[in-house]
Amino acid sequence: MIRILTKLETELRIRGFSDHTIKNYLTQNRLFLDYIKKQPETIEEDDIKQYFADMQKNNISNKTLALKKAALMFFYKGVLNKDIIKFKTPKAERKIPEILTKEEVKSLIDSSKNLKSRLIVKLLYSTGLRVSELTNLRLKDLSVDKKEGWVRKGKGSKDRFFKISDLIIEDLNKYIMKLPDKEEFLFPGKKNKTLTTRNVQKIIGRAALKAKITKKVSPHKLRHSFA
Repeated sequence: MIRILTKLETELRIRGFSDHTIKNYLTQNRLFLDYIKKQPETIEEDDIKQYFADMQKNNISNKTLALKKAALMFFYKGVLNKDIIKFKTPKAERKIPEILTKEEVKSLIDSSKNLKSRLIVKLLYSTGLRVSELTNLRLKDLSVDKKEGWVRKGKGSKDRFFKISDLIIEDLNKYIMKLPDKEEFLFPGKKNKTLTTRNVQKIIGRAALKAKITKKVSPHKLRHSFA
């Protein structure tokens, strides 16, 4: 199993999938192989149908079923060249995401402990950046005077342009002036690494607690609020 899953991981990386997607696809294929107890080359569509039928008996959500199907389809069709998954599964349910009000966002910003924390909240809310895109922003990809920036190799390994709001230009300039001359990233972490997504989640979590916001607050919630 280890050998074939390593082959799957290699194919995913070659095609530019994110670490998050790679982890999910490997996990879902490992769960299926543990369940079916057969060699991948001998798997047939009926094996996969039986697996999905059992998952539905266990009240697995449609969203999770969709992930399982995508992961298995990529493996069997994309890696083993076996086009055996042709059955339909229920569509993933789509819920309207809960968002923060403008007042809650303002309170979140005011409750951030320093300029760096405030800027992180402001950027996430005003640009709609994903947290991984924020932590990987390089100074060379920002043009503050033109009020614009670029996400390099974002989701799907695509570059994406974004506008910088007039309301954060002053804070952004103040913050950048305090960075070391040879700094590469906008939000550097320790030991020449970038700030981690977990760091950003903690920063926002602490600010939300101080602001006494009862909703669950996360970087992705700010992205939804931007949208």
